[in-house]
Amino acid sequence: MSNKTAVVVLSDPSTGSEEALGRVFNALASAWEFAQGGEALVLFQGAGTRWPAVLATPEHPAHELYTAVREQVATVASAGCATVFGATEGVEGEDVKQVGQNQAPGTTGVASIAELVRSGYHVLTF
Repeated sequence: MSNKTAVVVLSDPSTGSEEALGRVFNALASAWEFAQGGEALVLFQGAGTRWPAVLATPEHPAHELYTAVREQVATVASAGCATVFGATEGVEGEDVKQVGQNQAPGTTGVASIAELVRSGYHVLTF
């Protein structure tokens, strides 16, 4: 059994909802937990690419958790999604690596879930 887990954050912080906060909070907590005994990756995809800039704000309730996760978990964002959802500047400002292995038609390349699976990751979505 693989000890590699990819946590995909799809929730949209711009909704300002408790559900969106709950999703990113639990995604980060799960990534942190999986990193304690294996390899974890956080992937911001879709509208979730807006999160890095939001989480960077020290006043945000999940800022401390985000900071702790960034210290021990690889964090990436879908390049094509960041472009579509206007989050490229925020992703770059947080120095989050952009990936785009899936050259889906009409995109500049989005993160590949299939590649994660082929690489042995268990994929969780939030």
